Amino acid sequence: MSRICALTGKKPKFGRSYSLRGIAKKKKGIGLKITGCTNRRFLPNLKSKRLWIPEEKRFVTLRLSVAAIRTIDKNGIAAAVRQMRKAGKTV
Repeated sequence: MSRICALTGKKPKFGRSYSLRGIAKKKKGIGLKITGCTNRRFLPNLKSKRLWIPEEKRFVTLRLSVAAIRTIDKNGIAAAVRQMRKAGKTV
């Protein structure tokens, strides 16, 4: 299962993690130097959530980001399902 939010489409982003050495210039040093650089992933905060859809009288389990869960709390599950179906996703 891929790490993609069903509602917002959030997915992992890529970046780097730097290893630093030295003393900062504002602490009277000669500055910080990068001594190592490794690739890393920034993963979205995903949760599996079981939601009740009253119009269809059934439960659905979705893998949602926490931001999407907050959006559903604000706008309602019906609006979220409409938005997902408009985007061509099955619910």
